[in-house]
Amino acid sequence: MEARDAQTFRETIQHHSKSFSFASTLIPGEARRHVEVLYTWCRRADDAIDLADPEDHDAALAALKRELDAIYAGDPSHDALVTAMQQLVREFQIPRTYPEELLEGMAMDARGVAYPDLDTLLLYCYRVAGTVGLMMSHVLGVRDPRALQHAVHLGIAMQITNICRDVREDWDRGRLYLPHDLLARHGAAVLPWQKGRPLSHQCRDALSRSVSELLNLADVYYASADIGMRGLSWRAALAVRAARFIYAAIGDAVRARGCDVFAGRAFVPKCRKYLLGLKAVAWAIAEIPFRTLNRFSRAPLSRPLRYPGDVLLLQNKA
Repeated sequence: MEARDAQTFRETIQHHSKSFSFASTLIPGEARRHVEVLYTWCRRADDAIDLADPEDHDAALAALKRELDAIYAGDPSHDALVTAMQQLVREFQIPRTYPEELLEGMAMDARGVAYPDLDTLLLYCYRVAGTVGLMMSHVLGVRDPRALQHAVHLGIAMQITNICRDVREDWDRGRLYLPHDLLARHGAAVLPWQKGRPLSHQCRDALSRSVSELLNLADVYYASADIGMRGLSWRAALAVRAARFIYAAIGDAVRARGCDVFAGRAFVPKCRKYLLGLKAVAWAIAEIPFRTLNRFSRAPLSRPLRYPGDVLLLQNKA
């Protein structure tokens, strides 16, 4: 990978995700470059749909699927990102089903899929974020397959947090991710049928209660993610835990505003991120006695996880 390409991938993270960019600086150099490649490709796929006109969504999805074909076929490419992804999927044996599911999540956005219930929302969260956790597990050298479910749960928790933070912004873009049955239970059954209109302040309380309930569910998934941190090397666990703490803190910031979707975008100040980074260091140090030397050499995770059975066991037990 050429230095200018690596710099471009790094700048993509810095531009699009301040929280993830902060956490990624804690990953050792070579592994960080791999993470930056994977993040950049996922971001490009997301932007290909989000930034396209609705009438161009099908063409954009088709182009992404052709690109994925080229990545897994190893076809020569003048695209530095495609070449970097080819090296990544080959070196870390990333199952193709994970990026395929990611593109299916993009397709849900492109097609304007409705979310009548929590099951549909969890499927979406698995596709657009849980699969990223699975691919990151390969890149970061996870060896124990039992850690994969916890990696999925971290992605799901983060995506639920994003959804709770961005309710107003998503509505303005014509999207509503809050499950319809959840809204109905809290008194806003009519809201899904009002898309395209200004978000009604009459639904403020119902939206707040719905967001609060989803944030509580996110906390359950964050707790599961914590269990899987020992499946990572010390440095990788430090970075992932920092990202986990920062995203959970976004949820806390939403709660601090009473889960009011009209209160503006919640964020975590930089000074708070540094404190959470120190908290991640403390947790990582506390886990040292539980770690085993030579446990974290890269090894293939031969059986890919499948949705829902391998993923939502936690939900089934809840």
